[in-house]
Amino acid sequence: MGAGVIGKDGGSGRRGRRHGGRARPMAEINVTPFVDVMLVLLIIFMVAAPLMVVGVPVKLPETAANSLPTEQEEPLTVTVTAEGAVMIQTTETARDDLIPKLRSIAAERDSDRIYLRADGAVPYEQVMQVMGALNRGGFKNIGLVTDPGGPSLDGGS
Repeated sequence: MGAGVIGKDGGSGRRGRRHGGRARPMAEINVTPFVDVMLVLLIIFMVAAPLMVVGVPVKLPETAANSLPTEQEEPLTVTVTAEGAVMIQTTETARDDLIPKLRSIAAERDSDRIYLRADGAVPYEQVMQVMGALNRGGFKNIGLVTDPGGPSLDGGS
């Protein structure tokens, strides 16, 4: 793939003939295929990376809790932003429409698990109101999402 043989006279001779001397190996490497592959991979990762996260930016509180096991279905997430807006996945939903939408979603899903994400600046009362709406909407298995690395409250850090 890039290695070859150059004749003593600089490669001007015919193939298969050697004119009285040893041929020296060509020391050039063709990097064009390597660059092509790297550019394709770069484009793939640039397109795929933004699709790997939920699109609602919130600053989650940090806790020492362990992660929950993963499921077969795509996890359903309700988010409360710092401004108090309620989002189902990435769609903003009015608080009055939250329970009817949750009931229709619960009727279509096999699992009653739902994840609640809330910005750390949101008052506890608003988070509990949304949690009550999730319960009334048919979801009994509510997981609270936090960022790991917070205080463990056991005297350690």
